[in-house]
Amino acid sequence: MFVFVYITAKDFDEARKIARHLLEKKLIACANIFPVRSMFWWEGKIEECVEFVVICKTKAEKFKEIKEEVKKIHSYEVPCICSFVVEEGLREFLNWIEETVQ
Repeated sequence: MFVFVYITAKDFDEARKIARHLLEKKLIACANIFPVRSMFWWEGKIEECVEFVVICKTKAEKFKEIKEEVKKIHSYEVPCICSFVVEEGLREFLNWIEETVQ
């Protein structure tokens, strides 16, 4: 089974650091990084900021390890680290993930 892991970061540099760290450990095959405007409750008030999202492509069995690795290097007290199951995909792409992630 495959998952996309969704992670938010405070800025591009942190998002890039997270992606590179996970790539170097061969926990993910690929990462996409893009800016997003976020609004959320934090410490009793509504906050609004620009964050960067990292979407990582990987095997479901790697999620726990990815979560722990991200928590070690993330600047947030409570980082967003969630996985979404990939129900279908181009077989060649999924094969590439299978071969790349160790």
